[in-house]
Amino acid sequence: MDLLDRQLGHDHWATTQLLEQSRKLTDAKLDQPFDIGHGTLRETLNHMIFVVDFWTTLMAGQPATWEREAHRSIAELIERHERFYAIFATFARRVHDEQRLEDTFVDHFGGQMTFGGAILHVVLHNAEHRTEALHILGRLGVPDLPEVDHGLWDFARRGV
Repeated sequence: MDLLDRQLGHDHWATTQLLEQSRKLTDAKLDQPFDIGHGTLRETLNHMIFVVDFWTTLMAGQPATWEREAHRSIAELIERHERFYAIFATFARRVHDEQRLEDTFVDHFGGQMTFGGAILHVVLHNAEHRTEALHILGRLGVPDLPEVDHGLWDFARRGV
């Protein structure tokens, strides 16, 4: 397993853990305002999932829009996470295997960005927002919050 596979595997797993924790919450809790993240847990999770699709679309050379639907159910967010992440990971692995991580594409500002830079940006972006989502979950009183660090993912994936 190379570093890219580790990063992609952990990123997907960690976000999945938070989505699963969020299944237990009412709409009122999912939409409770906070002074962190994107204002609510639902919108923070929605943003994380949207960004995966947004950057994959840009890297594929297709037009992307910042518009996204709000107020999705957790089941819908999980479905979108699975679908968008599979496409993102496949794209990232293909670019890696073709040794094109330093090749560039046009980003949403009209600038040149490397594929490797964008792939790493998505993974690190979601890591930052997962910290916010965990904070929100804690403030909502969700018990037994999961730790989603890379070390625990490595143990979990190996069944240790």
